[in-house]
Amino acid sequence: MFGDRWHFGTSSWHFPGWAGIVYADAWPETQLSRHGLQALSRHPLLRSVSLDRAFYRSLDRATYASLAAQVPDNFRFLVKAPASVTDAVLRDPGRGQAIAANTSFLDPAAAISQALEPACAGLGAKLGTLVFQLSPLPRTLLRDAAAPMLDRLEALWSHLMPAVPAGVDIALEVRDPSLLLPALARQLRAHGVRYCLGLHDRMPPIDAQLDMLRALWPGNLVCRWNLQRGLRYAQARENFAPFDRLHAPDIATRTRLARVIAATLGAGHRACVTINNKAEGSAPLSVFGLIDAVLRAARSPGRITAGGPATPATAR
Repeated sequence: MFGDRWHFGTSSWHFPGWAGIVYADAWPETQLSRHGLQALSRHPLLRSVSLDRAFYRSLDRATYASLAAQVPDNFRFLVKAPASVTDAVLRDPGRGQAIAANTSFLDPAAAISQALEPACAGLGAKLGTLVFQLSPLPRTLLRDAAAPMLDRLEALWSHLMPAVPAGVDIALEVRDPSLLLPALARQLRAHGVRYCLGLHDRMPPIDAQLDMLRALWPGNLVCRWNLQRGLRYAQARENFAPFDRLHAPDIATRTRLARVIAATLGAGHRACVTINNKAEGSAPLSVFGLIDAVLRAARSPGRITAGGPATPATAR
């Protein structure tokens, strides 16, 4: 129905609990980490993956090229820019606590050399979206209606966007609701940057973020459904592991997101959506349910019901 304009997928792929859902057989996590991507990318409904590990450590061209070689031509990666560029502070590796200011925060040269250039060189046409996800910001950067942050972002986009190849979306994801400002929307629109709809406990529900999408319409949709509201990551991991079923289906979020996706695709634009296990309990099952809801929305706008795919396919 929507051709090659939709790319839905998961956050990473190394989960043994996906046996029988994505993988035909049970494999240990170490094996899946090395070889699971190829099998996942063969699943007809999984056409993207979020490279979350790129956030914790900048990946080089060779690593990206190795990943690209494992997936078909219609597969698209969503890459997270490294925290060395997107976190305002340096953190203790063990505890995650801030220990110093990050002098490379939103530095344009670092963003190009550590994020854009290696991802483009290694992934080529299989790079779909590069997301700059800002970690929660210190109060000093959020004062005065976030003016300091807007200035930093303006400098970043001014230097970065001219270097972005055609067909690649650059998106900004925030973890501070106070940044959801008309001024930020105007800035993103002026530079052709997408707002990444971040569904996360730190952010307001989807309806409260739609003004940002409306301000940037028309255009492609980028969404990362990361964490169910009311939970922390550690709590969700403990509650949902081994991620083999939908422990806590979030029908309201799924239904609303499906309407947004159907409208985007119906208008001729692209949609890239990745989902974490911590959203509902099993990322691939969330993807299957979302696709079903999108198809229902496209056929019957305003009368969406959620459910699983009629004939789930298993990658072998």
